[in-house]
Amino acid sequence: MNSTVHTPGKSREVEHVVAGMEASDGAGVRLQRVLTQELQRRLDPFLMLDEFRSDNPDDYIAGFPEHPHRGFETVTYMLAGRMRHRDNAGNEGLLTAGGVQWMTAGRGILHSEIPEQEDGLMHGFQLWVNLASDKKMIDPGYQDLPASAIPEYTSESCAHIRVIAGESEGVAGAISRPDTEPLYLDIELAPGKPHWQAIPASHNAFIYVYSGEVLAGDSQRKVTTRRLAALSGNRMRDHQGEGIALQSAEGARLLLIAGRPLNEPIAQWGPFVMNTREQIEQAVTDFRNGDF
Repeated sequence: MNSTVHTPGKSREVEHVVAGMEASDGAGVRLQRVLTQELQRRLDPFLMLDEFRSDNPDDYIAGFPEHPHRGFETVTYMLAGRMRHRDNAGNEGLLTAGGVQWMTAGRGILHSEIPEQEDGLMHGFQLWVNLASDKKMIDPGYQDLPASAIPEYTSESCAHIRVIAGESEGVAGAISRPDTEPLYLDIELAPGKPHWQAIPASHNAFIYVYSGEVLAGDSQRKVTTRRLAALSGNRMRDHQGEGIALQSAEGARLLLIAGRPLNEPIAQWGPFVMNTREQIEQAVTDFRNGDF
């Protein structure tokens, strides 16, 4: 590809590419886990990213029966299919194509996510975002946003961008969160059109390509379908032009996710993410005692 991206500064580069691993969660839902514990420190404040994609009901029909969380937030983004959410705080919502569920587990929540379809494609993502130490025991919260509530725009580079969280080119996203200040974009690159995407200089960032192939950074490192690319941090003294150069010969779709690192200890046991082992043990005790 001979096109170059005209950028306001030096682009971030791809540090390394991760090919996720096949996994099963819930009551047997098959998925691809692409951000695992090995990357939590490097991509702080993000703890996990799963992609679920199948048109075989046996892979998803049982869903995720009631289970607990404490100490972080879950973000579920649906591209296709329908998922019913219920929790012990009395919240209930139907997540449909293009919609987002942003749930703050805080001090503890029990919820279920069950598909409301018996055939057809089920495709989406779940991201776990850590909470700061002084927010881990806040009251649980829940937002269910339909596709129509997600701001979107087309850039000068003809890229179509949905702004789930944060801000991009003056477009405020559907969600704004303190401390981690996440940026969550769904980007559709136009074939052969170079695109520059700004990223806050303070943030750790990665891209996940879920359709097509992308050339990223000034070095034009290739990132293929269903691969996560961790991006380098800021190396510019004045922070001007902070962002990533992206392009695709045939067009591509990807998630760009960035957040301000918390730089705090991470202690995790399954669905509980705290700062110390003692806090994890307390979470297990509270769950077993029915205190969520």
